Amino acid sequence: MRHTSDRHLVDLLDTVRNLGILAHVDAGKTTVTERILYATGTTHRRGEVHDGTTVTDFDPQERDRGITIFAAAVSCAWDGHRINLIDTPGHVDFADEVERSLRVLDGAVAVFDAVAGVEPQSETVWRQADRHGVPRIAFVNKLDRAGADLDAAVASIRERLHPTPLVVQLPIGVEDDFTGVVDLLRMRALTWTDGRDGMVEGPVPEELDEQARHRRRLLEEQVAELHAGALEEFCAAAEVSTPTLAAALRELTRSGEGVVVLCGSAYRNRGIEPLLDAVVAYLPSPGGRPPVRGARDGADEERPADPAAPFAALAFKVHATPTGRLTYLRVYSGTIEKGDTVWDAGAGRTERIGRILRVRADRHAPLERAVAGDIVAVTGPRSARAGSTLCAPGAPLVLEPAGVADPVVSVAVEARRGTDSGRLAGALARLAEEDPSLAVRTDPETGQTVLSGMGELHLEVAAERLRRDHGLQVNVGRPGVSHRETVARGVSGLVFRHAKQDGGAGQFAHVVLDVAPLGVDGGFEFRSAVVGGRVPQEYVRAVEAGCRDALAEGPLGGHRVTGLRVTLTDGSTHVKDSSEAAFRTAGRFGLREALRACAMTLLEPVAEVTVTVPEDAVGTVLGDLAARRGRVTGSEVRSGTAVVSATVPLAELFGYATRLRSRTQGRGTFTARPSGYAPAPAPATTT
Repeated sequence: MRHTSDRHLVDLLDTVRNLGILAHVDAGKTTVTERILYATGTTHRRGEVHDGTTVTDFDPQERDRGITIFAAAVSCAWDGHRINLIDTPGHVDFADEVERSLRVLDGAVAVFDAVAGVEPQSETVWRQADRHGVPRIAFVNKLDRAGADLDAAVASIRERLHPTPLVVQLPIGVEDDFTGVVDLLRMRALTWTDGRDGMVEGPVPEELDEQARHRRRLLEEQVAELHAGALEEFCAAAEVSTPTLAAALRELTRSGEGVVVLCGSAYRNRGIEPLLDAVVAYLPSPGGRPPVRGARDGADEERPADPAAPFAALAFKVHATPTGRLTYLRVYSGTIEKGDTVWDAGAGRTERIGRILRVRADRHAPLERAVAGDIVAVTGPRSARAGSTLCAPGAPLVLEPAGVADPVVSVAVEARRGTDSGRLAGALARLAEEDPSLAVRTDPETGQTVLSGMGELHLEVAAERLRRDHGLQVNVGRPGVSHRETVARGVSGLVFRHAKQDGGAGQFAHVVLDVAPLGVDGGFEFRSAVVGGRVPQEYVRAVEAGCRDALAEGPLGGHRVTGLRVTLTDGSTHVKDSSEAAFRTAGRFGLREALRACAMTLLEPVAEVTVTVPEDAVGTVLGDLAARRGRVTGSEVRSGTAVVSATVPLAELFGYATRLRSRTQGRGTFTARPSGYAPAPAPATTT
């Protein structure tokens, strides 16, 4: 491992932007990415989703389906800055890909449809970015579409996402006549012409001059309300100068108090250059973000984004290619070169770095080294998984990985030929290694291999990968959902004694447990109300660990248990035979016995569904949703199109896309996102 004190590398940190593109499916993320690559000269031909010629959607399934499935990294240059860009999926089934990407990004562009505004998955990815503290700017796309309305889209951002939208552009023309924007900071017109590449600057059109001045004034007032420096200047001079306004916008973006809003039409290549300028101006560099925090020997430690600091990087993606295994890294601190040895903190072993690659989707350019702030792929590590920390052997550190959601849909998978069973097991293990949101297990009752994921499409893609990438013919069962169990009515004072004596030291533990419901979304809480030291603290922790073990299988059907509080109220120990292991066993079997005495309720996963149909098909859709046990939560009509929102059990949505198309003559669409669990129907509820 080599350290460097080269000041030039430190200065280069300020010219790097690690950027994600986030949006609802079909809002235009991939087209925005393609136009960024074209505008920066990285590609010399505009890739189109409908033609299957995009750079980032390079997987055959992505091109066949016309959607982004796998997060793809690309690198380009703009105005002396290097932009590492990750195009993320928009479909809810692949939200974990977005989660892993956001964990390593410094900023993001959220893309919104100018007609639809904030859509369900737009809201989901925005909340994900909130959790990771990722600064964002917004790009309202598709202003050339019929019904496009920038103000309505901005209003939906304000109402549904709750930041203060700071609109810095005014469209020139609407729908088919959209030709450019007025830059409200510099009060200039930026226009684009069909058939010509590049942006043309000019004066603000006379017919828009008054409106542009009014919008500029509103922008100054909004910024002054949020930024002390801008407010001081506004009070003193009754206006905010362009340099002060730009600096305030940068600070508000990075603090998350405001979101800069730009607009354009990526498909017609309008608005991309100003978007790139905004990325450089407002989103932070790696050095502008707080130092990464990790754990070292049980204590928190910070690592600055400094090439001279000890090396630390987080693996956020693993991809098997025909030429070998690639591990995608975000380097947070230090410098790494080809041939260096690193420590895999999760696996507890050293790994050698073979090659370091600058990534452009499925193409790679070799590098001699990577420094703090870089996003690269490396070959060599064999044990690293998504979420693993690679660090300097002499300065170990464990970085927090991105969270992985619990799978909600499962299918049984079997090889059509018995001789392929071994190959199938290996292929499934590799799929789960590349995508942590997939889980593979063997059903203890049937012996079947069960593949679980985030949705029907997620599992369809996985099955197709088994066929295409691994050459396996497989049979896939009908999807089924993952249930949970919860406590409807608890018990008090349940006594459990664990006593075992079979020669030598025995085992003894005595616990008294109360179990109370916490509600469907309550999770699990453990408390101790033991007084007088009757159960020592180390044994209390062991009881909690045993209770958590017991949550894996409930009494109704072996499903995971949630929504309960367990209180340890009393207990006793034996001077020789009590131990942490004995109390953990008592906690596990004691809670299992308590759950059998409780009134239990079966829970099923539910989803928030948004159905968009012609106004004349609303009645049909409402009746179908009711038949699927859906609960309608809202509806509205926009220009002859109805948007119906409902909460529907996930199990009732299998095959819904086909049914909706047939009932609306192909004109209806829907989106769904998991929203937790709800009690299953009465016949499935037992005690």
